[in-house]
Amino acid sequence: MTMQREWFDKDYYATLGVKPGAPAKEITKAYRKLARTHHPDSTGGDDSKFKEISAAYGVLGDDDTRKEYDEARRLGPAASGFSGGPFAGGQSNYDVRFDDMSDMGGLGDLFGGLFGRRGGTGGRNPGIRGVDQEARLHLGFLEAVNGVTTTVHLTSDVPTATGIERRTREVNVRIPTGVDDGQRIRLRGKGGAGRSGGEPGDLYVVVDVQPHEMFGRKGRDLTISVPVTFPEAALGVTVKVPTLDDSTVSVKVPAGTRPGKTFRVRGRGVETRKGKGDLLVTIDVVVPQQLSKKEREAIEALAKVTDWSPRESSEAP
Repeated sequence: MTMQREWFDKDYYATLGVKPGAPAKEITKAYRKLARTHHPDSTGGDDSKFKEISAAYGVLGDDDTRKEYDEARRLGPAASGFSGGPFAGGQSNYDVRFDDMSDMGGLGDLFGGLFGRRGGTGGRNPGIRGVDQEARLHLGFLEAVNGVTTTVHLTSDVPTATGIERRTREVNVRIPTGVDDGQRIRLRGKGGAGRSGGEPGDLYVVVDVQPHEMFGRKGRDLTISVPVTFPEAALGVTVKVPTLDDSTVSVKVPAGTRPGKTFRVRGRGVETRKGKGDLLVTIDVVVPQQLSKKEREAIEALAKVTDWSPRESSEAP
């Protein structure tokens, strides 16, 4: 690089707000923070200020150029040849000039894709990525099980020539089969719009599933409670159990089944990308609140012939 007159007029360290002995990481961090604030595409950005801090980083961000700058500042203007010093009419071993933003050696790539190039001629321009957004979606139980295509409404603050304007947009969302309550679904590229050619952000949809009046869920498995009478539980019975598709399955309840016993019906649960779950049938033995005369007589007769107690092991001698 040809030694620049402005090196002796401008304190690039002060421009970036760092000390002369600052490590390279601190200089890069300071530059990125200032660049975000003053980039012309940012709200309240200042093009001249952005070029100023970019020029400072163009010198301090390169170790070799920074050494040249530090040495020139130490020796003073005479070293540059501007005042007839020992280097008058000569050049250092650099041949790149930073005359404008397009000649800064691919400086945009140093941002990690934070900003788009404004007039450069080379390098990839990732631009500014859009923000990620989140929406909450309320679904019925069957909608969550079967999947649904629906619409969510997003509200964003958009910078305009007159300030910040709040805008609402609709996004069509395809909810896959088998989503669960509280599940967070990522939709790539459905978030905030990118700037300066940047890619859009992502949309995260959090699902709230309404409970079903009959069925519950445990992951891919459906749950249901089926009531039986005491004689049915004691003697055994085959019961018809409803399923989510409005059909029924037969479940054999063996004699002596206790309340709370659960039977598994394979493949009658919720279908997801990982497979299909089962239907879990839990037996609930119902005790009648009122008895007819014949029922009371029958139960009293049963009590008389019953010669065991379920409390025998816990009763005191």
